Amino acid sequence: MWSEEAVREPQLVERRGGAGIAYADEILGDRDSRGVLWDRATVASGRGKPQFAKIHVHRQRRAMRKLLCQVCGRPAHGDDRGVLWLLRNRTGDWRGWPEGMLVSEPPVCESCLALATRVCPALRDEGHLVAQAASCPVHGVEGFRYRAGAGRPVPVENELVSFIAPAIRWTLASKLVRQLHNCTVLEVREGAAAT
Repeated sequence: MWSEEAVREPQLVERRGGAGIAYADEILGDRDSRGVLWDRATVASGRGKPQFAKIHVHRQRRAMRKLLCQVCGRPAHGDDRGVLWLLRNRTGDWRGWPEGMLVSEPPVCESCLALATRVCPALRDEGHLVAQAASCPVHGVEGFRYRAGAGRPVPVENELVSFIAPAIRWTLASKLVRQLHNCTVLEVREGAAAT
């Protein structure tokens, strides 16, 4: 996000019959084709200062949907081994990682790979892994889940929710999530914190 952009916080209400959450002033563009409710944000790309720790909901969703580079917005690198992903190094999480991993960070293009690893504090501190995934289907969303309350929805927690989970009706989405399959690891680097 840029400093001139902001996430809007309109009033949430419960849908009739306990069918999930909605905006009190909901418009057609607030939901995607699956009926998932999305955060609202102003758009002022390039205005003000970049806020690297904050992700713009609309640009993230577009980049994940179209497999665009998270840095430059052009098509991510892809070849017969799949789409290129730059991930924080979590090789100790499970055997075969990142196979099956759920990701909300968009892929990258080859041109932006070196820049991203150099300027991103998380990638420098924690290390990184570069991999290609032959398959990376859209899985669900990351967002804040709510539950029914006394007249208005009650926030529960931020989590990853599959499109087929009943909780999707109660989730205010902020990021689109894909799952990585048939991964080829190209590079693993330890971070500054590990040395």
